[in-house]
Amino acid sequence: MRPRRHPGVYDTAVIGGGLVGSALAFGLRRHEEHVAVLDEGDIAYRASRGNFGLVWVQGKGMGMPAYGRWTMASRERWAEFARMLQEASEVDVHLEQKGGLHAILSEAEHEHRLQFMNKLLSQPGMPQYGWKMLDRTELRDIVPGIGPDVLGATLTHVDGIANPLKTLRALHIAFDRQGVDYLPLHPVTGIARHHGVFALGTPGGAVKARKIALAGGLGNKALGEMVGLDVRVRPQRGQIIALERTRRLLELPFGTLRQMDEGTWLIGDSQEEAGYADRDVGLPVLATLADRAVRTLPALKEVRVVRSWAALRVMSQDGFPIYDESQTHPGAFVATCHSGVTLAAAHALCLAPMLAQGRLDDELAPFSTRRFHVHQAS
Repeated sequence: MRPRRHPGVYDTAVIGGGLVGSALAFGLRRHEEHVAVLDEGDIAYRASRGNFGLVWVQGKGMGMPAYGRWTMASRERWAEFARMLQEASEVDVHLEQKGGLHAILSEAEHEHRLQFMNKLLSQPGMPQYGWKMLDRTELRDIVPGIGPDVLGATLTHVDGIANPLKTLRALHIAFDRQGVDYLPLHPVTGIARHHGVFALGTPGGAVKARKIALAGGLGNKALGEMVGLDVRVRPQRGQIIALERTRRLLELPFGTLRQMDEGTWLIGDSQEEAGYADRDVGLPVLATLADRAVRTLPALKEVRVVRSWAALRVMSQDGFPIYDESQTHPGAFVATCHSGVTLAAAHALCLAPMLAQGRLDDELAPFSTRRFHVHQAS
């Protein structure tokens, strides 16, 4: 096990070393001297490694405009976040914020998307960003190789992409250089609080901190119970296909089709209620993903599949993020979401300062676990 740099009481201990926990720790280190990240290690259900890497705004916030605002706030700070990561780690996460597309492959899809976007942006408090329903001719000017089945696409200029693996790598390199204690093989098995200090039980011994942030993804349900928080999360499986490198064919990403900075391709994304079966990939699902990708961009028909994999999204009961502080264990916070890349900038630059000061701002009240109890009572 890696030795600790700080043998005493940490200012904050973050439980979880994926994108959510790592972004929080990166941000916390700007405000606090002693920060630790406790991580299961490679045995964890690591959504961060199965991520599509979208920095995406369009389509988010239906039923909760606060989520639309939070997503936009993160989008607006992503360029700053990427610069900070490169300065701290010398890793370029290849952020591109030139816009994003949502392909339309039938008249029914066209009508549904049109109604959805209009309803989404008509909600009170929803951030207003420009979007356009492109017809086939307009889309062909942006993506010359679109297939004959593509009728058009919705376009916004607020969407973008980053490299999720390089983002996670940059964060962990920054830990080493900036003095964050990253403690792998430290799954938390118990949490106690005495005289304002938390003691976290792990196989590597107790870790003490004045504040803790639960960022353990699907593990947050059990962790939350230890501090009186009702964290209602479940796994949702998503499958992805990776294709070999090609020359640059796609300047703007689609929500389910993107070309990486190295020239490889990712095709996604399924949404399956399959429990914790994160290693199972199925030909019927992969065939559906591949078919839509080839219909969108027929040139991909000749590109070889390199690999495919599945990962588990961290889905709350209503699909929105959860940010809260325990009432029974003050100083214990929870942060969970299924958009770890999109929200990474907000977690590092907006949420982390709140945790450092020991209080969540009122703007995050809609994301409290209390919303589940209100719905239950009604």
